Amino acid sequence: MSTITEDAAPAASPRKVDRLLAHYALSHQNPRNEAIHFVAIPLILLSLLGLLYAAHPWAAYLFVLASMVYYATLSITFLMAMAAVSAVALLLVHAMGSWVLPLSAAIFVGAWIAQFIGHRIEGRKPSFLEDLQYLWVGPLFVLAKLFGRLGLRW
Repeated sequence: MSTITEDAAPAASPRKVDRLLAHYALSHQNPRNEAIHFVAIPLILLSLLGLLYAAHPWAAYLFVLASMVYYATLSITFLMAMAAVSAVALLLVHAMGSWVLPLSAAIFVGAWIAQFIGHRIEGRKPSFLEDLQYLWVGPLFVLAKLFGRLGLRW
């Protein structure tokens, strides 16, 4: 069973997804930072889809499609989970109606502020400052922790 441990090394696994998650975990050791991320990452995903949807609905759909292609290269389990999460997020975006732009913008700004507060607490810079793909690994980190608590394998 794959898990994220505090002493995990980025090269500890031959699977790319495990290496990415282990590296991401290195800058998310503080329980308060981790808790902030568990709330902020889903909110950032929701708000990003909302902002894209406000620009043009197809922008949101294409972003989800491109993200699913990336997740398919990492793990079928994470692909299916992120497809479900994305579908729920898109439903919530649709439910925002004419408020999608202001709500998404407010959520986006607030969630990013929380993320940076978490990293200030952690004392380490966000992983995406090294490599932008960590913006897509963040949601997997949250799912991996959830899967671990539920005893699910990925």
